[in-house]
Order: sequence, then structure tokens, then C-alpha cells
Amino acid sequence: MTIDEKIELVDFEKGNGLVPAIVQDYESMEVLMLAYMNKESLRKTLDGDTTWFYSRSRKELWNKGATSGHFQYIKNIKIDCDNDTILILVEQIGAACHTGNKSCFYREL
Repeated sequence: MTIDEKIELVDFEKGNGLVPAIVQDYESMEVLMLAYMNKESLRKTLDGDTTWFYSRSRKELWNKGATSGHFQYIKNIKIDCDNDTILILVEQIGAACHTGNKSCFYREL
């Protein structure tokens, strides 16, 4: 399947051009973070070996680890049954969270 065919499977319309992307450690299966992707960030992710996301606040693409060195090396990418959420299994280098924590989900509610 080509990259274009894979992108066409994703329903970006439900989220006004964005879909949530759950990032999970491929060995421990710990959920590391949640970010959003548009078609362009998904294309860059599928075409490379690290994750790309769309920043809703900055309204721009960002490559996870480009400034921190904490890259996420892609091991597998899955899509949910509704075609509107992506799951990315990664090898996380360093912390996934901008706070320095391994996961963004380190606080109890």
C-alpha cells in the first residue's frame, strides 16, 4: 500500500483536518503521549522513521525530538476501527514529555 493510500484510509473530516495520535512505547506498552496529526504530518511520519505532529497552538508541524533530541523511532503504526485515531508504537529516546518525564501521563487525577 502506498503512502497516499494509507493517508486516504484516515478520516480527517471528523476532527476538522486533525486526528488524535496516541504514542506508546513498543516494548513496555506504556502510553507516552497524545498529539494531533494532519495529512502532512502523517505523510512525513509514514515517509520517515520518526514522528511528526501538528501543533494546534502554534499551527505548525513539529518533529518530536528535533529540539530536545528525544526522538521517537517508529516501530509500527495502527489505525482504530473508526479510521479516526492513530496509534504509533515507538522506541522513545529520552523523555516523551516536555516536562522531562518519560510519559506525559505521570500525574493522578
